[in-house]
Amino acid sequence: MNKFMKMAIKEAQKGIHEGHGGPFGTVIVKDGKVIAKGHNEVIKNHDATCHGEMMAIRKASKKLGTFDLSGCELYTTAEPCPMCLGAILWSNISKVYFGCNIVDTENIGFRDKVFYEMNDEKKKEFILELDRDQCLKLFEEYNNIKDKKNY
Repeated sequence: MNKFMKMAIKEAQKGIHEGHGGPFGTVIVKDGKVIAKGHNEVIKNHDATCHGEMMAIRKASKKLGTFDLSGCELYTTAEPCPMCLGAILWSNISKVYFGCNIVDTENIGFRDKVFYEMNDEKKKEFILELDRDQCLKLFEEYNNIKDKKNY
């Protein structure tokens, strides 16, 4: 068994036995060294964004003093959901290793599959454009700032 996946599993076990959330643990590694660990804390924090990957990314970013986690690898007990995958991509993590897939996750009662099945028609009913002109002015204001960093 991979030593980093073993750590992710232990992290997940810690979270489930403390009643923090589901069996999701994550370890972020850079240059062969563990940078951060995280587990699902959705129940503990009453916050739907506190997935294991999100918790580990927050800790790694804080520890390294940057949002850019280029060169880091992420080990997680389950295939990242769309929210976590988005955070992984935004943070520039180089590689992801996961244990269980979305079918396995669905089999224990989680609903990740519904997010992958959201088609354009369903999105049109749920996500609506509003006040675009005013928001474009905000974008222009931001774009006119010198020495900014685009995330």
